[in-house]
Amino acid sequence: MLPLLAYHVVSQYYRLRKNPITVGLLAANTLIHLRPDCLHPIIPYIEDVWFNAHLILKYKDLRRFFLSPFYHVGDPHLVYNMISLLWKGIQLETSMGSFKFASMVGSLLVLSQGITLLLVKSLLIFFNYGRPYYREYSVGFSGVLFAMKVVLSSQSESYTYFHGLRVPSSHAAWVELILIQMVSPGVSFLGHLGGILAGILFLQLKHMNSGSNPLAILFRSLGRILSQPLGFLCRLNPFRRHRISGGGIVGRQQTASERTATSDDMWSCRACTFDNSGFLSICEMCGTNRQDIELPSHQSSHSFNFNDLSLEELRRRRVERFG
Repeated sequence: MLPLLAYHVVSQYYRLRKNPITVGLLAANTLIHLRPDCLHPIIPYIEDVWFNAHLILKYKDLRRFFLSPFYHVGDPHLVYNMISLLWKGIQLETSMGSFKFASMVGSLLVLSQGITLLLVKSLLIFFNYGRPYYREYSVGFSGVLFAMKVVLSSQSESYTYFHGLRVPSSHAAWVELILIQMVSPGVSFLGHLGGILAGILFLQLKHMNSGSNPLAILFRSLGRILSQPLGFLCRLNPFRRHRISGGGIVGRQQTASERTATSDDMWSCRACTFDNSGFLSICEMCGTNRQDIELPSHQSSHSFNFNDLSLEELRRRRVERFG
């Protein structure tokens, strides 16, 4: 089985060179499955990362939640999933770009695992039926692959062939779910179903947020939430140093109310309109003399009359200031 996987990878070599995330996922899954001696100390054993709803919820075992998709129970399991990843990953990464593809895979992994966990727990609570699923052990990347299949199918309105059956692309994932369950009843039905629902949810969230990636939106929201208390703590720091420099806006004249409120702190340069700190007597942007005060004699030799500065000289000094 492994030479078969190697043949498929070599046959797609020229396309894979432009798809580093797909290559990385293939390598990660394969190395974890083969467990070379040099990686033994850092790769957990499969017994420690089986996806099991009971153990994840009882012990808050996030290692099982995040690592179980990268483990496989045998060579056929690995090869089937990796060939599927090879076909889907090349198409999606080529069309989306590597960064968006990586973000999408991370989102689908979290969503598929989370939805599977929710399905198992819901069956147990509401239907008193999910106890076998609640204690079930499963591994494999197929949940993410089903989600990727939903995303890939959404980009096509045509038909596709699955083991000789001609089905609409939008229904291909559901047909594959049923056929795989019929051929191999021992596979994780809820894991595959969770992947399909994760793909649908991902597309809905992406559509609601104008094409943005849900994982990126989540990270930005967490960043905004965390920045508020951190900013508050920074402002309370008694040792915080205050800047004494011009921090105004180039090209904007202050209004009368702004000038009155900040007359003691800021002054606007008549040459380049840069708002300077009240502690400065020379414009930080262009070096022009402040007009409303008299300069000490030791500074007069370094000041300039704004009428003597050409536009090219002002441009050169701005370029020097901003590097």
